[in-house]
Parts: sequence; structure tokens; C-alpha cells
Amino acid sequence: MIANKFLYLIMLGVAIGLGPPVTAQVQTDVPAAVPGAKPVSVERVKVHGKSLEGNLEGDAVDREVFVFLPPSYAKEKSRHYPVVYALHGYSIGAEQWTREIHVPQTIEGAFAQGAKEMIVVLPDSKTLHNGSMYSSSVTSGDFERFIAHDVVAYIDAHYRTIPERRSRGLVGHSMGGYGATRIGMKHSDVFGSLYIMSPCCLSPRPVPSADVDKALEAVKTPEDSANLSFFPRATLATAAAWSPDPKNPPLYLDLPTKDGQPQPDVLAKWTANAPLAFIDQYVDNLREYHGISIDVGDQDGLRVDTAKLHDALDKYGIANSFEVYEGTHTSKVADRIQNHVIPFFSQNLCFQAPCR
Repeated sequence: MIANKFLYLIMLGVAIGLGPPVTAQVQTDVPAAVPGAKPVSVERVKVHGKSLEGNLEGDAVDREVFVFLPPSYAKEKSRHYPVVYALHGYSIGAEQWTREIHVPQTIEGAFAQGAKEMIVVLPDSKTLHNGSMYSSSVTSGDFERFIAHDVVAYIDAHYRTIPERRSRGLVGHSMGGYGATRIGMKHSDVFGSLYIMSPCCLSPRPVPSADVDKALEAVKTPEDSANLSFFPRATLATAAAWSPDPKNPPLYLDLPTKDGQPQPDVLAKWTANAPLAFIDQYVDNLREYHGISIDVGDQDGLRVDTAKLHDALDKYGIANSFEVYEGTHTSKVADRIQNHVIPFFSQNLCFQAPCR
């Protein structure tokens, strides 16, 4: 039991979230400001999520989105730009992630060090239980389509983008890394390059611990979710995303255990949402990408599964770069954005239409 509980906490706590079971802003190493860096402008907009309409949790349909426009955007009125869509992790929203990855400073630093200018977009996907898993669910909403369709369509309609897949990049960290993996596999017609950072939830999940089961027994209303500690609340978020049940109010989800007993049908649904279980179905899609990069810290509990994702791509001969760097789950995320993520997209996106 102790070993199973430990495994569960590693896979659910470290994997889905930001490391420790807290929701406060994590501390990350901040790259030094680059002398002479030109300012990036920030616009905070609301994007209507048609894909989220009617969700049973009552999660917001109009979502906050942060848009970072490059230094030349305001002056070069006829210039069009590629776009990078960046997905945040569990228990935080887009606004908190802007602070944790220290944007716009890290974007400005990347441009000042030679990266080509691009638009960077951070959409918010926080839900009743603190995270959408970027999945398709009648309970929490179709966040997979919200990102791949609604947000992309809005940005193309309101900004000077290059509206071609080769000019769109997708990146995410932790739960966002899962989102980049999942959405990337299924929507290669929308995105042309992928950067996957410390992705959670790649493997099928173990049965939740007895402590988590006990905490969830006390949940009688949706509002009770806010009183839960990290691990039980994350279990609700996962169930809302992967085992929705429109006939099971008030939470409209099925849990992987009932009366202390595993529920095989529910666990099978959770397994079906694990990228290492469904990657074989999307090999041809993955071959369409111009560039795929994966990274993880050497002190991150997710490094083993992240390496398995790299190995799966290698097995099929799909070109990808993979780096295990010195750091924890969150310690280097701001540095990675400035010195690795933006430069990667600078090298792999199309900056001049028509793209070939």
C-alpha cells in the first residue's frame, strides 16, 4: 500500500502539477535582463470558447488570453508574424504562469539574443477543479478544440499572423506539456512545430490512494472542491476531463474507485487518455511536424516518462531533440522559455508566407 501510494503521489502530484502540493507561485531561476532588449507589448483579451459552451461544470466560456506582440509589431504595419501558443500547468491559470515564466522579459531577452520576432499567446484553461487537462469533455468543456480552433481562429482574425500551420508553434509545461503532446498528436493540420516541457500524465494512472478516496467521499457539491487538498482536487480535475458522466450530478464525473474498489471501466478511460498508450495511432500526424523538441529536469519525477515519449518517437523514426537539463520540475522554466523555447521556434517556424 505504501509503495502504491508513493507511486500515485509521484504520478499525480508531481506530474499533474507544479511539484509540491501547493498553488502558490513557484520560484524559478530568472535569466538576467538582456541589455538593449526592446519592449514587447502585452494585450489581455477575452476569447469566446464556442467549444466550451454548455459544459456541465459551468466553467467560464469567455476565457482570458494574454497576447505578447513583438517590438516591431506596432511600427511595421504590413508585416505578418508566426504565432506560438503556450499552455500553462495545473493549479495555475495563464496570469500566474506569466509571472512564473517571467514574460515579457524572457521573450524580450530571446529576441535581443537573436531569435526572430513572433507573437506569443498564453490562453487560460483553469477550471472548477483547477485544470482542464486540455481534453475534450462535456463536463469541463472541449479544451482541446478550444486551443486548436477557437483561440487560433481568434488570433488569426484579430492580429497580423501568418495563418498557416507551418507558422504556428505549440508549447506547454507540465499539464501544458501533456496538452502540447495530446493536441500536437491530434492537430498536426493546425500546428507545425512542437516543444514539450516536462509533460505530465503520459502513462496510465495507478489507482488513487486510500487517503484520496477518503477525501473525495466528503465531496457533495461542486463548491466542496475548493476545500480539498492538492491531490484529491487534481483527481477530480482528471475525472472531469477523462471520465465525464452527464448522468451523475452534481459533479458529472465518475471516479476510478467506488467504496474503496477500483472501477475498471473508468480506469480504462483514463488509460485511453495517456499519450504513451495512444501515440501509435498518430504516427503519421507526428511525421508532419517540422520540428519537435522535448525537455525535462534531471531532478523531475517526470523524467522517466518523458524519456519514454522521446524513445517512442525514435522508435518510429520521427525526428526530435531531447534534453535532460540540471533542474527540478519548475526551477528552470523561465530560462528554458528564453534560451531554448523561443530560439527553437525561431529556427523551425515559417516567417514568410507562403510557407513550404
